[in-house]
Amino acid sequence: MRTYLYMIRHAVSPFVVGNERERGLSEQGKADAVRINEILAVEGIGYLVSSPYKRAIDTLQIMADTGRLEIKLYEELRERAIASTEREIDDQVIMEGIRQSFADKDYTMPGGESTRDAQKRAIPVIEQLIQQHAGSKIALGTHGNIMTIIMNYFDDKYGYEFFTQISKPDIYKLEFEGMKLILAERLWSKGND
Repeated sequence: MRTYLYMIRHAVSPFVVGNERERGLSEQGKADAVRINEILAVEGIGYLVSSPYKRAIDTLQIMADTGRLEIKLYEELRERAIASTEREIDDQVIMEGIRQSFADKDYTMPGGESTRDAQKRAIPVIEQLIQQHAGSKIALGTHGNIMTIIMNYFDDKYGYEFFTQISKPDIYKLEFEGMKLILAERLWSKGND
């Protein structure tokens, strides 16, 4: 029985130091959320789940309203903090930390979370969703780093290079046979970037 998990990376959200959970979408992000709903309207998605972060929820909200679906929040699906979010860190330092964290899944920067630890908290929820909703289509409002970490668990070809190529927003349709990932298809086309 095939189960489909739609990984929906949130749309553009202005960065504010120390406000990781409550950042909403920019005007472009709101427009992209409308486009996401249009793209996925034909997919027949029956369940919506999300990170508890506002930008991930807001990206799914139009789908929820249109389909009269509840968005179930999971703390375990929050974004991975590669380092402390209480102070601004140079983007190059962050990207190098992310690169190292895929090369060594136990690597972490001060105040951050390793890839392995992020997988330990997120994967049980993903497996539970696949088991509980076997044969269904589930949309997940997510973030770039944790999305890549989850996909990496099922296929290690999804690592740092993949992370550097995804956009905000982005959509990947993952097809599972039981707990085995058999196909990943990008639905957010380059023309939408």
